[in-house]
Amino acid sequence: MALDRLWAGWRSAYVTGEGVDIAGDAPSAAPAGSQGAEGSLFERILTCGLPDERTFVLWRGTHCAALLNIYPYTTGHLMVLPRRAVADLDGLEPEESAELWAGVQLAVRALRAAYQPEGINVGANLGTAAGAGVPDHLHVHVLPRWSGDTNFMTTLAETRVLPESLEQTWQKLRTAWPESPGPERGR
Repeated sequence: MALDRLWAGWRSAYVTGEGVDIAGDAPSAAPAGSQGAEGSLFERILTCGLPDERTFVLWRGTHCAALLNIYPYTTGHLMVLPRRAVADLDGLEPEESAELWAGVQLAVRALRAAYQPEGINVGANLGTAAGAGVPDHLHVHVLPRWSGDTNFMTTLAETRVLPESLEQTWQKLRTAWPESPGPERGR
C-alpha cells in the first residue's frame, strides 16, 4: 500500500510567517491585540491604502467592513467588524450595531452562495479570556461548516488542512458578496 501525501506547498509562507505584511507592519512589530499610534490591527488594515485583494477586505460599509481571517479555522472564515476600534458590543453606536449585524447577514449570504455549506458558525469572542486574538477591536467570526469537517488532522495533529489559498477564497467570496447599500463594496 502506497503512502498518501497531502501537498499544500502554498501554505509554507503562511506557516513561516513570510509574506504576512498586511498594513505595512512586520508581524512582530504589531502583536495581535496591540494598538499603536496608527490604531488597532484592523484599523491599520482598513486604512493602509493597499488594494482589497492584498488585504483580503471583502466589503466596506459606512461604519463596518468584512475581511478574511488570515488564520482561518476553515476555508471561507471571515470577520465582520466596525471600522473603528471598539472592544465590546456596549461601545458600538446604534448605526454601527445595525450595520454590523447587516454585514453579518451579507457574509452568511456570500458564504452560502460561494460554498453551499451545511451550516454556518457566527460568533464573537469578547475579551482575551474568551479567546479574542484582537481583544481591542470587536469582530464577529462567520465561517462555513460541513459535517465531518473536523478530522484526524485536527484531532491528532492540531492542524487544519485548507483546500484553497486565501487569494482564491477572497475571489470566491468577493464575487458572491451581495450588493448592499453603503459607500462601496470595496476598492
